[in-house]
Amino acid sequence: MKLNAKSLGLAGGVLWGVVMFIMTWLSMFTGYASMWLAMMMDVYPGYDVSVVGSFIGLIYGFIDGFVGLFLIGWLYNRMTDV
Repeated sequence: MKLNAKSLGLAGGVLWGVVMFIMTWLSMFTGYASMWLAMMMDVYPGYDVSVVGSFIGLIYGFIDGFVGLFLIGWLYNRMTDV
């Protein structure tokens, strides 16, 4: 069985982007996950816990999730061809 790498990447990108967006807003109002988001600030240049940062995190999260899961799907398909 083959995976659709584009669909897997799209699903992962949307999920990770939305997680970054929601976690940023939660942290702004409650302080929840502030240590985790501090780590994300080291990973994603320009990202911070703010309104603008939530949209930057959304974009970075989408790109990161898409590329990561697209590559997993692509590698899975290559490995099952052997």
